[in-house]
Amino acid sequence: MVNDKIAEGARVAHDWGLASWLGGSMFGKFALNPAVRKIDDKRERGMVINAAWNGYNVINGLSLASVGLGWAAARFTETRPDRLTERERKLALAKDGLTLAALGSGIASGLQGAKLARQAPDGAVPIEGGTKPASETPPEAAKAQRSLNGLGLANITAGIGLVVVNALMSQAGHSRPPLRRALLRRSN
Repeated sequence: MVNDKIAEGARVAHDWGLASWLGGSMFGKFALNPAVRKIDDKRERGMVINAAWNGYNVINGLSLASVGLGWAAARFTETRPDRLTERERKLALAKDGLTLAALGSGIASGLQGAKLARQAPDGAVPIEGGTKPASETPPEAAKAQRSLNGLGLANITAGIGLVVVNALMSQAGHSRPPLRRALLRRSN
């Protein structure tokens, strides 16, 4: 049995990671990326976008790591299949897939963003918007930028899916009679 403080800490880290990563990704995708169109110079747009995302990379990386490690810790303890109802097992499997999708698309986004930023000094790649190349964007940079659009959408979709599954799992835990929950925790 896992110490409650350790389990709570892992859950807090997971939930913090999910909130900061998903919130940051949604802000970037739906607010920052379109807002740079207000900047007249297309190279300056690229420099601002790349500086902003590079500034958030550490938080994004820590957040994604917290999501993955927090869920992995739970899967080896409280959310082992033998401790779950059939419905909870299905939700846990969905969360496994969504977590892998979030980690994969997040890592791929970070790598593509770094590749894009290296295409010009100070990340000053000419762009139309955060994920839309300008006509003068070099072909390799344009390809990276277009892929960031799809990766960003996949990442946000996985994050929203994780929020939904977390809510359903939490509700399932609250709906189970307290005595049954206590017995399950002590019997394993």
